[in-house]
Parts: sequence; C-alpha cells; structure tokens
Amino acid sequence: MKKLIEEIEQFNKERDWDQFHSPENLAKSIAIESGELLECFQWNNNYNKNEVCEELADVFTYCIMMADKLNVDPEEIVLKKLEKTRKKYPVDKAKGVSTKYNKL
Repeated sequence: MKKLIEEIEQFNKERDWDQFHSPENLAKSIAIESGELLECFQWNNNYNKNEVCEELADVFTYCIMMADKLNVDPEEIVLKKLEKTRKKYPVDKAKGVSTKYNKL
C-alpha cells in the first residue's frame, strides 16, 4: 500500500494537482467515479471487465488520496469498520441473507 500511495503522490506532484484535492473535492470525485463504475453495468450484466477495472481503479485512487489527505491509514479504517459491521451482522442471523441489520 505504501508504494501505491507514493506512486499516486508522485503522479499528482508532477502535475501540481494536490491544490485541487480538498476532502470535499475528493469526495465528489469518488461519487463521480463510482457513477462511472455503475454505468458499466447499466441495462444489463454484459460488462467489459477492462472498463470495470479502469473505473474501479479510479474509485480506489480517489479513496486512497482522500485517506492520505485526512491522514488516516486505509487498512486501519477498513478493519475498524469491518469489526463494527461484524457486530451488526452476526453470522447466525445474517448468513445467506441480504436483510438490513435492523431487520435481522
């Protein structure tokens, strides 16, 4: 992950783009790129894997940039949230169902 963050930082530094990467702008970019990812599946399930991977990479990149901007460790925040979600969705109630936690 460290190498990936360094590569993204270098890419942005070379272009002087960090000035545009406020948390608000990054959140907007995540939403925009997520929409483009979703568009890959619009109307049917016949998606182009390469296009999906490119859009997914864009989403990941902006998420990584936002974590870096907020000075948080992506692995740490994902594991913390996963632990919280484990409690909301215990295996004995949630296994094999997609019901929201408050209706289990």
